[in-house]
Amino acid sequence: MIEKHISVLLNESISSLNLKENSIIVDATLGYGGHSSSILDRIKKGYLFAFDQDSEAIRHSTDRLSKIGTNFTIIKSNFKNMKEELNKRNIYKVDGVLFDLGVSSPQLDEKERGFSFHEDAPLDMRMDREQKLTAYDVVNTYSKEELSKIFFKYGEDKFSNNIAKKIVEYRSTKPIETTLELVEIIKTAVPMKFRIDKHPARQIFQAIRIEVNHELDVIEPAINQALEMLNVGGRVAVITFHSLEDRLVKNIFREKCKIDEKLKGLPNIPEEYLPDFRLVENKAIVPSEEELKRNPRARSSKLRVIERIK
Repeated sequence: MIEKHISVLLNESISSLNLKENSIIVDATLGYGGHSSSILDRIKKGYLFAFDQDSEAIRHSTDRLSKIGTNFTIIKSNFKNMKEELNKRNIYKVDGVLFDLGVSSPQLDEKERGFSFHEDAPLDMRMDREQKLTAYDVVNTYSKEELSKIFFKYGEDKFSNNIAKKIVEYRSTKPIETTLELVEIIKTAVPMKFRIDKHPARQIFQAIRIEVNHELDVIEPAINQALEMLNVGGRVAVITFHSLEDRLVKNIFREKCKIDEKLKGLPNIPEEYLPDFRLVENKAIVPSEEELKRNPRARSSKLRVIERIK
């Protein structure tokens, strides 16, 4: 299953990092090593630091990267600890950071992980299997109000309240234990006409996964750490998979590249008042038609890139 894993926006993200032979690069989301392999292959005299919380992904990627070179270190930690972990290793400046947010294809494909709404499995959804909070805990212990809030906030689902109500009703007789059990409950809360275009559980599973792994909470601090550590000419590239992530990244980048409104009309703005960063592309980069044919899971992905200019 792992061998079939296809890295999303691979060529676009690697070329956007503007790699040099001696670059020091951080892959904030190692996964199964697709992006990291391409990076390591291009920085023969440089060094790669990669972060992941998933022990299985780390084992696989260590083997994969070792076949390319030895100039890498894999750090088992959430990327929110990037600065702290790199500083421990006497790394204070880097030339590029890549974030590939969301769940990886192998995690989706390992049905026992409980990420997929197509496969029956225990409700888990942990990226770090050593953490305590699971999807089972969220589904069975959160109040109706809490469930409704995360379904709406993280899933942007218009039936959030009704789905939360049905879950609480169902679990009053027995705990909800598996993914397909949850899917059937969700289906009863969504009118039939809204099930035609997309699976009714897609956004709810996304919301639960984000809650379990605190995904949105860690993005902003991690990106800010990455930007702080960038050398001049260095770039941060971020691949997102849904509108909440993309909006967050877009707003962070825009804020960093913003010129003070009072200075915008001036013919010559003093350099000290210019932003430290620039957007490499004004719009998000999306997958080509060719990539979408090869990998339909790339359909919602977007890539945004920012560069430190001073």
